[in-house]
Amino acid sequence: MKIAVIGCTHAGTAAIVNIAKCYPEAEITVYEKNDNISFLSCGIALYVGGMVSDAQGLFYSSPEQLAELGVTTKMRHEVTKIDTDAKQLRARNLETGEELEDSFDKLVMTTGSWPIVPKFEGIGLDNILLSKNFNHSNTIIEKSKQAKNIVVVGAGYIGVELVEAFQLNGKNVTLIDAEPRILSKYLDAEYTDQIEASLRSRNIQLALGQKVTKFTGENGKVSKVVTDRGEYSADLVILCIGFRPNTELLRGQVDMLDNGAIIVDEYMRTSKSDVYAAGDSCAVFYNPTQTHAYIPLATNAVRMGTLVARNLLAPTVKYMGTQGTSGIKIYEDHIAATGMTETSAKEAGIEAEAVIVNDHYRPEFMPTHETVMLKVVYEQSTRRILGAQMMSKVDLTQSVNTLSVCIQNGMKMEELAFVDFFFQPHYNKPWNFLNSAGLGALPEVPQSAYETGRV
Repeated sequence: MKIAVIGCTHAGTAAIVNIAKCYPEAEITVYEKNDNISFLSCGIALYVGGMVSDAQGLFYSSPEQLAELGVTTKMRHEVTKIDTDAKQLRARNLETGEELEDSFDKLVMTTGSWPIVPKFEGIGLDNILLSKNFNHSNTIIEKSKQAKNIVVVGAGYIGVELVEAFQLNGKNVTLIDAEPRILSKYLDAEYTDQIEASLRSRNIQLALGQKVTKFTGENGKVSKVVTDRGEYSADLVILCIGFRPNTELLRGQVDMLDNGAIIVDEYMRTSKSDVYAAGDSCAVFYNPTQTHAYIPLATNAVRMGTLVARNLLAPTVKYMGTQGTSGIKIYEDHIAATGMTETSAKEAGIEAEAVIVNDHYRPEFMPTHETVMLKVVYEQSTRRILGAQMMSKVDLTQSVNTLSVCIQNGMKMEELAFVDFFFQPHYNKPWNFLNSAGLGALPEVPQSAYETGRV
């Protein structure tokens, strides 16, 4: 059995390692256009900020390790054409220019995503960088050494993490986003208001609700970012606007979302027989809405890649879908979210309500008892949990993983109220703050119960 794998980051590495273990007799060939594999891009800000000093720790595999599993890895090889009917592909060696053709019995598409780069005027100026792979991170580190004024465009997780890293390195930092709030895809205003205040208290300039229109420069290097509301000095610009799937090779051959994300079934199969896909190149099944959505996360990628291997010869293990669960640490704040925000639920046409719990996470008689702010969003008609967000000075982010399971299992708020959680004063209160959220949404006892003497 000949297996061709295109792309080798999170999903690709997970698929390859597990395929090699499940089918040791298979002939596995990996095509990767970069000069490295399995880079943890979520660690870029930690690397840029100096918290991670040895970049090798951000890699969890190598061509040598894959070779030990019997895998042939063709580095710096870009696949230029795929014919899924004939089961053939063409690739080019990016170092020699040599073209080669190969055949396959099974194809695994783990081509990932690439940063969105709008065609702004001046986009070609020097010192306008992307933040996606290992080479990007090295360039950012080198260029930032000489930069005084750094502008980050895009206030998602990567953008906010980079802003913090640059500020801690003593740079003058500006964060620009077209949305009126930072992290608006992940958090409601109760949280983003506090985070924005934290950033501003550290002299980070927030230019929100502003659209970049162009870049201007001097001597071929960027010097200003121009928006529809102002101008900002910049020696260095990092674009963190978002990502789109790398799927042009299969366009017209498999079913996709409008943005090009490949649609897979619960066994990671595309609409074309013997063609599988996983990771950022794919749409995922989003449990809160029960629809396919584009949610590029490393956690989704490794799960999907592993499932490709398990289902390569026959449908065996189903994908359970995702809640898009994520977390971030911004200065002293530990933040996590899962599922839908109240804002996104209403934008999706769902009649949603929410409970907010502000409480000490453990008894006040303990030496420390930091506050946790938890928000749980639920559907009004069914009381089904749709999403949750939490923030605290102490790391309580694992509680959001618990709520992710609740959403995945279709739990309701009254069930959350009485879930069995342990109590120990070092860790929590007799009513865990998750229970408290459920209790806060309990419906009133109907008047008829009083009238009939049942209460």
